Amino acid sequence: MTTDVHGRDLRYFVTVAEELHFTRAAERLYVSQPALSKQIRALERRLGVELFRRERQGAALTPAGEALLPYARRVLEAWEEGAAAVEEVRTAQRSTLVVGMSTSPGRGGLLPAVRSRFTAARPEAVIRLRQVNWADPTAGLADGDADVAFIWLPVPDQDRYAWTVIAEEPVRVALPDTHPLAARAEIDFGDLLDEPFLALPESAGPLRDHWLALEARGGRPPRIGAEIAGTEETYEALLAGLGVCLVAAGNVPLLTLGGVTTRPVRGVPPSRYVLAWREDDARRPLVRAYAEACRAATRGGRGLADAPQRRSSDPRHPPEP
Repeated sequence: MTTDVHGRDLRYFVTVAEELHFTRAAERLYVSQPALSKQIRALERRLGVELFRRERQGAALTPAGEALLPYARRVLEAWEEGAAAVEEVRTAQRSTLVVGMSTSPGRGGLLPAVRSRFTAARPEAVIRLRQVNWADPTAGLADGDADVAFIWLPVPDQDRYAWTVIAEEPVRVALPDTHPLAARAEIDFGDLLDEPFLALPESAGPLRDHWLALEARGGRPPRIGAEIAGTEETYEALLAGLGVCLVAAGNVPLLTLGGVTTRPVRGVPPSRYVLAWREDDARRPLVRAYAEACRAATRGGRGLADAPQRRSSDPRHPPEP
């Protein structure tokens, strides 16, 4: 006996079994009576038994048909339950926005300000925050685990993403309180060239290079004292004297918890902190709403229509939604 039976075949069989009349069953199924009879015959051939006795006034179940009927009903009920469960997941996915981040975007209460504007515009939506370590500089965008993400530029495969700039911040150097350079009010980057640096994982690609300030080194390779993939690791490595590191001004409170200090650095470009999303998702309603809420929160409450469009100086930067 073959098991190559489709859900449609079982639905046709159950409907005829309930009506015990091919014409009435065909009307319920919105198919022609000849087409229904043909499908039932095909099902009987697959099963190798007759399911109905054709009679002048309609049809009657055979013993095989009576045996099959409760199982066919259970299969159809289970399929309907499964389809309903899938639809629930689809609905939840459509109304859930996953926000990735590798560093908490404190910055004057940015997250609460964005959330309040976003939920006012999309009250049906649910926000899920996803913390990602620095091995993934896209904070979940690259693998699809996040819909939008607070990240630092630059990132690998930058052409895949669009973004709005949240902050452009000066860079400082973090070092132990006991470091000889900690006594200075400001430090030239040239005085840091021989220092061991804490580096992001190699998977961070251009972002690792940015925080090592490769462009400011004049071709001199950096000394790597240790690799770090999170704020706590960075703080512990600084305390242990494994190296120094560059840090955006907005992240200074995350590292100056005792035993670590920061100083302004001359000779390195500022850092750019952005809300980013995949270019392919630029038209998704929730992505657009969150980006607009972020712009409004970072520009004194002005809405998208009032806000000038920001672009990267990189001509490859994709447009914002």
